[in-house]
Amino acid sequence: MDITLNPGDEGPLYIQLYKRVKALIQNGNLQGGAKLPSVRALCRQLGVSKTTVETAYQMLLEEGYASSKPRSGLYVIDYEHRTFAKAKRPYNKEKKRSAEPQAPMIDFSLLTVDGESFPIRQWRSALAESLAMNGRSIHEYGDPRGEYGLREQLARYLTNSRGAVCTAEQIVVGTGISNSIHILSRLLGDGAAVGVEEYGIAQIRTIFEQHRIKLVPIPNDDDHKQPNLAQLERSPLQALYMTPSHRPAGSPLPYKTRQLLLQWAQKGDRYIIEDDYDGEFRYDGKTIPSLQGMDRNDSVIYLGTFSKSFTPALRMSYMVLPIELMERLNGLAQILTCPSRIDQWAMGLFIEKGHWYRHIRKMRLVYRRKLERIIRCVERHMPGRAEVTSDRAGLHIELTLQAGCSAERLIELAAAAGVRVYGLQSPDLRGHNEKPKIYLGFGGINDSDMERGIQMLSEAWSTVWG
Repeated sequence: MDITLNPGDEGPLYIQLYKRVKALIQNGNLQGGAKLPSVRALCRQLGVSKTTVETAYQMLLEEGYASSKPRSGLYVIDYEHRTFAKAKRPYNKEKKRSAEPQAPMIDFSLLTVDGESFPIRQWRSALAESLAMNGRSIHEYGDPRGEYGLREQLARYLTNSRGAVCTAEQIVVGTGISNSIHILSRLLGDGAAVGVEEYGIAQIRTIFEQHRIKLVPIPNDDDHKQPNLAQLERSPLQALYMTPSHRPAGSPLPYKTRQLLLQWAQKGDRYIIEDDYDGEFRYDGKTIPSLQGMDRNDSVIYLGTFSKSFTPALRMSYMVLPIELMERLNGLAQILTCPSRIDQWAMGLFIEKGHWYRHIRKMRLVYRRKLERIIRCVERHMPGRAEVTSDRAGLHIELTLQAGCSAERLIELAAAAGVRVYGLQSPDLRGHNEKPKIYLGFGGINDSDMERGIQMLSEAWSTVWG
């Protein structure tokens, strides 16, 4: 099936994919009875996420262009038997005016946060006060690297809470992880090779590839807890992407491994990209200091965001750059994209007044309770079938399942039952059959959906328990 997508085209990628396949069916290039590519195969072909393909296929199913055959796949429906959702039908007063709405998917997303805990009153106050304080500057463009007051507050926070060693001059404020990766792609050079662990769950692969960064998979050691250092030495890399404070299973990167990675970076004039996306959330003991704070050779690029700890709606991220890269960035000011100055002023004041620190303390309690609840749900509905791995940190758990099939199959069965769960981000490892691992995010799911979702998963997987 010849399909190409252009990220520059109008509309989301799943809409583009849906329209492309529908057009192939309508013009006869895809005949009735033809099998559509599997979700996995199309993800590989197009370089898009699994969710993109699943959503497009679901739309084709709903509009009658395709049908699903259990354990076989999706097939184009014969034209003679095809029915379309938008086809006109005689009006029948005896029938209901509208079909019953389909129940929404229960999504154990790894990206969402608890929406009920947002500090609306304090944020509204910070917005109003910061506008009053900066009214004379409202008509001016700000510093493309970010408002200096916010960068000062971030430097202070990172020093006190994450053990980082940095100044406001090293911080660049941006509009999200994609913006940060775009800047890094220019700083590291077009087509730069960046290592990424095979056993990783951070959903960043597509973002790196969209910015023409070559991803080099780095195998993990036997227990998948750290990258294989011998393989790392042999790989021609400019940088290595890591999440040291929160690994897939929850536990942080061991201290010894951190030292070895810093030595690797220093020895080869390379960088470590430290994504600290949920480093604030550790529920027992003290939080693990950042890798950047251990670095004495300016080898670590630190990525932070407000998406997990505050709200993704803010679209605000930040980077701490080594001095050399900061100097290189001075000649690339045109590629910088800052969030709204108003939001930056408000966030700087929000941190300065202590609201940020209180919010983080509150959210640790909220997420600790959610973590304990999801573990209880798994133990109640999957006794002896699922082993929960969590180092009591972050916003997800890892399930190792006693199932006689791949993680990819478990994800498909869950989706068919109305529940969305997640696997490893490496396409080559998703179908691995030995002790499949599934990842459930709990940050944005409410208690009732959590309980119901785990029960639905247990029922959906009942046929494949080992």
